[in-house]
Amino acid sequence: MSKDVPREPEQLRKLFIGGLSFETTDESLRAHFEQWGSLTDCVVMRDPNSKRSRGFGFVTYSSVQEVDAAMASRPHKVDGRVVEPKRAVSREDSNRPGAHVTVKKIFVGGIKEDTEESHLRDYFQQFGKIEVIDIMTDRNTGKKRGFAFVTFDDHDSVDRIVIQKYHTINCHNCEVRKALTKQEMQNAGMGMRGGGPGGYNNGNRGYNQGYNQGGGGGGGYGGNGYDSNGYGKF
Repeated sequence: MSKDVPREPEQLRKLFIGGLSFETTDESLRAHFEQWGSLTDCVVMRDPNSKRSRGFGFVTYSSVQEVDAAMASRPHKVDGRVVEPKRAVSREDSNRPGAHVTVKKIFVGGIKEDTEESHLRDYFQQFGKIEVIDIMTDRNTGKKRGFAFVTFDDHDSVDRIVIQKYHTINCHNCEVRKALTKQEMQNAGMGMRGGGPGGYNNGNRGYNQGYNQGGGGGGGYGGNGYDSNGYGKF
């Protein structure tokens, strides 16, 4: 890569590789993944005392395009074992609820009244094949409730999208998060405190995304099936 062209942020060029054989070394991991591009870093994580592999590692490519190529070539087998590559989660985001949960559905907040399904499809199809788009509406008035769900056929599409927290859709700034059920949040160690709201209606019951504009009430999001535990305010 030319010195005149700055590299994309390292976080966007890094993959987490799970399910490694305990026999896999830095060298064998590199030998496999450099088939899809030039690696700037490759490491198998080890216990600092025993030096035994912890069963996962990281590879960093020189460009996002190479990362995309590697992910498009799944499944991967290293040292005879099928491994699980995923977009690496930044240290900043690693403690967020659901950061490491694998899902195929996203929650899109900040949807405006003039945003239609076609706007969502036109924007999100760049990240992968879309299976379902649900723009949530009030069951009585039919008025849009300000959020939607988009389901893809591959979790990697979701992982690519949530790396970038905010997206401009139909000229509006929207926030995107993984769509997690209550059960998925609890399984990820995010037990709900004090029996929070009861999830979404219209076929998406049980989702709690922590979307809260200004603390809720009135016509906003608070109290309409959302739970802000673990998220805080934006």
